[in-house]
Amino acid sequence: MALLAVILSCLVIGVTGQDGQPMTAEEKSKIRDQILEMFDHAYNSYMDYAYPADELMPLSCRGRVRGLEPNRGDIDDSLGKFSLTLIDSLDTLVLLNKLDEFEDAVRKILRDVRLDNDIVVSVFETNIRVLGGLLGAHVMAGVLKQRGERMQWYRDELLHMAKELGYRLLPAFNTTSGLPYPRVNLRYGVVNPLSRTGTESDTCTACAGTMILEFAALSRLSGDTIFEEHARKAMDVLWEKRQRGSDLVGTVINIHNGDWVRRDSGVGAGIDSYYEYLMKAYILLGDKVYLERFNTHYSAIMKYISQPPLLLNVHMHNPTVNVRSWMDSLLAFFPGLQVLRGDLKPAIETHEMLYQVTKQHNFLPEAFTTEFRVHWGQHPLRPEFAESTYFLYKATGDPYYLKVGQSIVEKLNAHARVPCGFAAVQDVRTGTHEDRMDSFFLAEMFKYLYLLFSEKSQLPIDIDDYIFTTEAHLLPVSLSTTQPPCHTNNTEPQAHEDDLFSYSCPSAQTLFPNNPTFAKTIRDSYKYLTGVGRAQQASPVRGIELPLHDTGLEPVEFLKSMGISLTPLTELISASQGSASQHSHKGVFKFKLVAEVSQTPEHEEVVPLIVQLISPPFLGRTVLTAGPAKFGMDLTKQEHGVKGSIVKSVPYTACGYIENAVELQGHIALALRGECMFAAKARRLQEAGAVGVIFIDHREGSSSAETPLFQMVGDGEPTDDITVPLVFLFSKEGATLTGALQEHHNVDILLLPKEKQLGKEKAEKLNIKFRLAKEGELVEGETESTTFQLVLEQSETDTEAASLTGDNQKTCTFPQKDPENSP
Repeated sequence: MALLAVILSCLVIGVTGQDGQPMTAEEKSKIRDQILEMFDHAYNSYMDYAYPADELMPLSCRGRVRGLEPNRGDIDDSLGKFSLTLIDSLDTLVLLNKLDEFEDAVRKILRDVRLDNDIVVSVFETNIRVLGGLLGAHVMAGVLKQRGERMQWYRDELLHMAKELGYRLLPAFNTTSGLPYPRVNLRYGVVNPLSRTGTESDTCTACAGTMILEFAALSRLSGDTIFEEHARKAMDVLWEKRQRGSDLVGTVINIHNGDWVRRDSGVGAGIDSYYEYLMKAYILLGDKVYLERFNTHYSAIMKYISQPPLLLNVHMHNPTVNVRSWMDSLLAFFPGLQVLRGDLKPAIETHEMLYQVTKQHNFLPEAFTTEFRVHWGQHPLRPEFAESTYFLYKATGDPYYLKVGQSIVEKLNAHARVPCGFAAVQDVRTGTHEDRMDSFFLAEMFKYLYLLFSEKSQLPIDIDDYIFTTEAHLLPVSLSTTQPPCHTNNTEPQAHEDDLFSYSCPSAQTLFPNNPTFAKTIRDSYKYLTGVGRAQQASPVRGIELPLHDTGLEPVEFLKSMGISLTPLTELISASQGSASQHSHKGVFKFKLVAEVSQTPEHEEVVPLIVQLISPPFLGRTVLTAGPAKFGMDLTKQEHGVKGSIVKSVPYTACGYIENAVELQGHIALALRGECMFAAKARRLQEAGAVGVIFIDHREGSSSAETPLFQMVGDGEPTDDITVPLVFLFSKEGATLTGALQEHHNVDILLLPKEKQLGKEKAEKLNIKFRLAKEGELVEGETESTTFQLVLEQSETDTEAASLTGDNQKTCTFPQKDPENSP
């Protein structure tokens, strides 16, 4: 416990490194008031327009009720008709000193919310948002009641609800391995014929490994050990299934046999909170086992995945190979986790890289390339960057991070605020909005921003007595004293070397003695990483140092063979700059790059495809713009495209066993985007007999008119086995296609490049020879049906004749379908 207290308390040890002047108390107070006003706007909009629905639709100014709105795929699995946003926001209300609203919200939940709905929900999302929200609110209610000022009527009702929900989630753990199913029916569980789930075979690593904080807290608060035991078992399985050579884990695992389904390894989507919960389970529960495991994984992450300031996915079995050239925004939590570990330097580096990306695009795009271009343009108001900003400020005390937080506040108000709350950004390149405000925006974003600008004395609780869950719910670290560690939960000794921070807390003075500006020194190396803010200066000479032995002729000739000409730089340096020999070393020469390899285009060209409806009553008149894939059949090389009738895949996401394979045989399958990779869907549907696949975006309201087309990419594995054509439709175009299928049942379509669209008239050139003749006069071989007659008025004959003398040949263009019968 002493060590745990040190870990938490040392986060407030600060230094005074600054980029500019520190923020005054008045300035911080003004921003804090602004954050409170923003929270009120979002929370009141939900309560006024959406409650008791799960979420607010801020553009429509109404609640999102599952089943009444168009299906968005796996995104909707977080909605369980249990007033999600209100439960997720409860402990935020306490932290922001909105105690009247908190007490009123608790009464509403006890009165209105039921947990036995016949609905299939995500085990992961329901755990972190609903179970975590109920537990955090129960803890806050207990604190307020103990003070004797509020909640005197409270009798642990929220804890009883949490326990009921825990038991409704437990059926998901009924697998051979102990890894949970990804979904569960709140009323019927998993194996019941009425559950409409239980056919899944895979789950993500984070989905299985992000249960221990909430389940262990529930066990220790309720006295029922079954929850912690199941969550520990899942963590044990993931640990046992790690790749022993690299100590990394994959992204997707089979819940029955424990085999890895996707072997790419990183710290972002699919894995992120597994690592987070190993570290925080040690802090919350006092069990050294979790710290040992975290340190083992962390060493592997820093060896293979961390390429400062980047964090790149690698193959778990061959970790020296990067599997993709882009990063997702969920990895923005990792600098905050590194602060908890005490590794400040890489935390500062990665955070600064992320900040530069936000300066370029206003927000973090859902995914961006290693060149910091947009890969996926959505931004659903994720809080991870604000989270890391808060932790870095708490660890360093550097006011620079207050300025970063202020920029987050300003951009939310400028680019996400709408009359009925805050709307997600559909594409950071265009600034268009999406009709969604996820519950985590209220649960996390406002917590971290308010804490960033608040002093401890301004908070209703001592924040250092709590650990944040991945959804920013507050659990007391005192839980570590309520129950000893599980005796069967042992970890074999690891061969990795402990470093300074394996069992200690972040200390700026230990890391950077007598250097109060260390954070700025690190940041300055990445200040112009994306090019934003850099002064544009011509640089005619670019220095290259090559270790050339003897005369260096062999390497120079080799470079020349590649089309690169080199000239000794010493010939180009002016006398005022001094002799080049002052800086020369034997065997090392400096050169001027005369010819350069051409730069990569800013945006890779995407060839637009179309889905053309050709069966009656459409007959080719309905044409939908589609995006291509980087794998599968190349439609640009198919002269007549690919024709077929369309059939919806069952399940619609095509991420599990395909139940209607017989129906799909020889047809083009429709599948909803999300839940698993495009390549995985394509393989399943191709194996089921589909001759093509149309993927439909699960983001409501997206369209090709407002969002740039993109090319679907693979899953990091070879995709040569996928041979069917694959196209992507945005939501609005997809709704047209599925609506046609619903109305007419049998719809034939054609997949082809846009330039080869059927029925599109093409211009043809006709050569027309003019000659002067009297009216009606024909030469041999001419007939009236094949002759243009230009009749000239007598008074203009002389003038017109002058311009048409001789056999002047003119070329005219006509839209012509049948040249033989055209005049």
